[in-house]
Amino acid sequence: QRRFPPQLWTNSINQANKMALLAWAKETGTDLVQINGQRRYGGPPPGWVGDPPPAGTEVFIGKLPQDMYENALIPLFQSVGKLYEFRLMMTFSGLNRGFAYAKYSNRRGAKEAIAAFNNFEVRQGCAIMVCKSTEKRELSVDGLAASVSQQELEAMLRQVTEGVLSVTLYASPCQKRAQLAVLKYSSHQAAAMAKKTLTEGNMRLSGVEMRVDWLHPNLKQKLQSCEEKPSSRRVQGSKCLGVPKPAPLSPMLHNALDCLNTVCQRQYLGTPVFLTKCVQANPNGWLRFWCQVVIPGCSVPFSGFTWVRQDGPGRNGHEEAKVAVALQVLRVLGESSHGEPWSISWECGAF
Repeated sequence: QRRFPPQLWTNSINQANKMALLAWAKETGTDLVQINGQRRYGGPPPGWVGDPPPAGTEVFIGKLPQDMYENALIPLFQSVGKLYEFRLMMTFSGLNRGFAYAKYSNRRGAKEAIAAFNNFEVRQGCAIMVCKSTEKRELSVDGLAASVSQQELEAMLRQVTEGVLSVTLYASPCQKRAQLAVLKYSSHQAAAMAKKTLTEGNMRLSGVEMRVDWLHPNLKQKLQSCEEKPSSRRVQGSKCLGVPKPAPLSPMLHNALDCLNTVCQRQYLGTPVFLTKCVQANPNGWLRFWCQVVIPGCSVPFSGFTWVRQDGPGRNGHEEAKVAVALQVLRVLGESSHGEPWSISWECGAF
């Protein structure tokens, strides 16, 4: 049995249609950009002036023949209205995945496309489906460690995804002592790309793998109802998710973290990201933590071990550990700190 190298094998699939696409793109001057499993035209198209179109201007196109490309699809969908963007989902072999998204310059164009092309036969016996795109923009990330802060998660997301508008943390409905995050993005495309990146990249925070999915409406409703009634832990026998409320840090502890953030901003180093893990607990209340601070502008992360004392209920030591490593990073960066009266001990030689 003859075997072909992967690149040669993929190039040989649907070769005639691929060549026709290249010829059409060259003839019409159409630029197609492929990124992470989707090929895109426009967004914005040439000559576009102003803001992107509002919500409700995008349609979902399904049941496409997998060997059909933009040279056939873009002229078809442009015949009913001006396209702002066209995205065709692609496989590794160069075939499409059977669906695409077309965003029009206004809502009328989207309505015309649905009326004209839903159940339209692009080939004999091959009718496509066209409907309004849901344009989902929110993701849920479950299984986060209880120590992960909103700032820490948001800093990580801004490094690996684009278009993050907000990050909100809740108690996880599925796991004890875990958190669920709701991520809101600027567009459906940004959210879809973030989902792909976070899922396929096997992203971890504080050593814990994150489970990423679209935010389901029933979960969103439940989270919102718990926000409205934060004092209620149970409603008619069912668990209320609630928003976790860790005990606040003292102003002195906050000053070290705020100072590090200020220094990093002043020196254009980016937002520091803290990773902490408790590796030992002593009966006398002292906890040993491994800590790491990743600062985008520094080539090597700061890491080491520290001892902190559990000062009371509602404390797990993670915030105090962050303060300890923040103080050490400030010293390395040449910033002095004033007064350290709290119970924190850094192991010598850790940095």
